[in-house]
Amino acid sequence: MDSALTTVGLPLALGIIMFGLGLSLTVADFRRVAQHPKVMLIALGCQLVLLPLVCFGLVTAFDLDPLLAVGMMLLAASPGGTSANLFSHLFRGDVALNVSLTAVNSVISIVSLPLITNIAIDYYDLDDQVGLQFGKVLEVFAIVLVPVAIGMLVRARAAGWAERMDRPVRVGSAVILAILVLGILLDQRDNVGDYLADVGLAAAAFCAISLVVGYAVPRAAGVRDDQAIACSMEIGVHNGTLAIYVAVEVLDSTEISVPAAVYSIIMFVFAALWGAYVSRRLRAEAPPAVPAL
Repeated sequence: MDSALTTVGLPLALGIIMFGLGLSLTVADFRRVAQHPKVMLIALGCQLVLLPLVCFGLVTAFDLDPLLAVGMMLLAASPGGTSANLFSHLFRGDVALNVSLTAVNSVISIVSLPLITNIAIDYYDLDDQVGLQFGKVLEVFAIVLVPVAIGMLVRARAAGWAERMDRPVRVGSAVILAILVLGILLDQRDNVGDYLADVGLAAAAFCAISLVVGYAVPRAAGVRDDQAIACSMEIGVHNGTLAIYVAVEVLDSTEISVPAAVYSIIMFVFAALWGAYVSRRLRAEAPPAVPAL
């Protein structure tokens, strides 16, 4: 991939996206975690424990190339993306819960992402090719949390401007991700057919399972429908830009970024179809309104 895109454009893109996330956050969003401990623990358990195990099972079952397998595990370790909030809003999820989950998960991922990724690197014996070292972890920490903190500060000082910028930043984030995905696929155009054949089914299966598990597990635990929808979108719509950044800039491997690029295309389609199905089913199951006397 062109060096200007990776060394300047990619960090800038991720910074803008995380700044946009910060514009939607307040300190109260972190306090809200204490108000919904059950649903938060269930969602984070799915995100941090269950889904990485599911992903490892898929990469093993599909017998992926080691670099692509590490890319899938990196994706599984990435927190929910800002688009999760948009999908949750569209399909009547608890958007406030989404915001809190994204905030908490983004902080936790500073530890969980390098941990899970390094376990995958060690498992596939790729230490001599790629590695997520402490210095690079600090780099990811800075580029994730510093823009978020700045965004939160701007919101605290200029809430009206932050609210007006919410939609443009979300749209811009989707455009930025699309450009990154296109750049990766163009860079790997000689191998893109093989990559899609190798990782396409695994990425599609992982996306579908993530969305369904994110809804079914909370519902089985007695969580409200709107909160289950929020969990589903948070768990199924990953921060593909962060995964791509870590793969290209930190691990210095465009090939590792391919699963995130492929997943980013699939997840928008799957999340829209799944959200439409769940919201339609809930409307059908809702009791009829009692006419006023």
